[in-house]
Amino acid sequence: MDNSARQSLLDDIAAQVRDCSNCRLCEGRNLAVSGEGPADAPVMFIGEAPGAAEDRQGRPFVGPAGQLLNQLLLGAGLRRPEVFITNIVKCRPPQNREPRPEEITACREYLDGQIAILQPPLICLLGRPATQTLLDPTLAMGRAHGRLFEREGLSFMPIYHPAAALHNPNMRAPLEQDFAALATFLQDRKLTP
Repeated sequence: MDNSARQSLLDDIAAQVRDCSNCRLCEGRNLAVSGEGPADAPVMFIGEAPGAAEDRQGRPFVGPAGQLLNQLLLGAGLRRPEVFITNIVKCRPPQNREPRPEEITACREYLDGQIAILQPPLICLLGRPATQTLLDPTLAMGRAHGRLFEREGLSFMPIYHPAAALHNPNMRAPLEQDFAALATFLQDRKLTP
């Protein structure tokens, strides 16, 4: 499938997300946040859920965590327009709480569709909720972060969520180490320009 066909399919998912009422999160949202990035992205980043800034703009990772993510991407040899970014749920949970299992389930078809269309060489899972949703519900971030996992023909790398470093400065070093592991993966697979 060529990039324009894949982009068209991603656009179809985005339209479905905008009209979604599969769970109660739709009742409090301003804008649903499907995700963004090129159909041929070498890396897909999957976070937890939109925050307040994302809910206002309808774009993923545009708040403080997104600004830090942009810096970390540059350090790994990537620019934001080169990667695809989304979340396990597409609407903001109240008070930025973690998504509930039924909310994750309600959005899962959209996320699975995005992954199937993109088939990226690497999927980076930002934080525990994304890691446990896509890999193993018992997997601890302390043991998983920065490591590569292969599942069903896809490569996954759990990475600490950038928000963790904003809330706890001690998390900045492990987060930077995770992005160094990402840079090594990209160089080894010749996925950076």
